[in-house]
Amino acid sequence: MQQTNSDFDQFDRKILDCVAVDGRISITDLATKIGLSKTPTQLRLKRLQKEGYIEGFRAVLNPAKLGIDHVAFVEVKLSDTREDALQKFNNAVKRVREVEECHMIAGAFDYLLKVRTGDIKKYRQVLGEKITSLPHVANTSTFVAMQSVKEK
Repeated sequence: MQQTNSDFDQFDRKILDCVAVDGRISITDLATKIGLSKTPTQLRLKRLQKEGYIEGFRAVLNPAKLGIDHVAFVEVKLSDTREDALQKFNNAVKRVREVEECHMIAGAFDYLLKVRTGDIKKYRQVLGEKITSLPHVANTSTFVAMQSVKEK
């Protein structure tokens, strides 16, 4: 993690480690885990949020319970990689609900998408109707995940 504040220390690191595992941890429990009292812990947590070390808190959802446990990774090659084309693709891909992650890649293709759907049939529909229709998409290659061994 890149440090942007000279006041960042071992207690801040411990706070980040704890809230990354349990974003709902109480200030009392957090203070106990890092070895400070409640007030300094709460002040540090607020500072870490204000300085952008903590961008937010969210619930971790169960994809299987939601019926969206089919994961495919898609290599996307664009027909145009000038800045305007990249921005158009970036803006459009953010609106595709099934695209869970999108990363620009330095390599043989331009983007790597993580797409989550209910099954292969729904994935084919998303690929055909949404992903290949994104601005400047020239071609795609799909890799279906057989099992998730580690996810964050």
